[in-house]
Amino acid sequence: MERVITYGTFDLLHYGHINLLRRAKEQGDYLIVALSADEFNWNEKQKKTYFPFEKRKQLLEAIRYVDLVIPENNWEQKTTDVKEYHVDKLVMGDDWAGKFDFVEEETGAEVIYLPRTPEISTTQIKKDLNSKE
Repeated sequence: MERVITYGTFDLLHYGHINLLRRAKEQGDYLIVALSADEFNWNEKQKKTYFPFEKRKQLLEAIRYVDLVIPENNWEQKTTDVKEYHVDKLVMGDDWAGKFDFVEEETGAEVIYLPRTPEISTTQIKKDLNSKE
């Protein structure tokens, strides 16, 4: 069984997220999503989410492509997660291209950067909503 892992905040879940999860699942048999914890989003990414961790986790667990949701608490845990969950492939959006190549070097897991869905992003949704106020 090939295991795949991806990481993200997945706030204001939209069809771009679904596309990424579907294509990540196509890379293997079992998809793990490491969901950024609220504290990690705020302290490390300077992002405030609309939905708290538990609500975002519930949404992800309801998606048929997702087999397991775990918390992401720090940048460094990728290598640990790959080893702990016996992951074969790390999948990220191509906006992160090259940033996680070290995981392949340290663990042997293949790192794949998938193209984002170009016309949609949570950042753009938030900008559009704010401009309508």
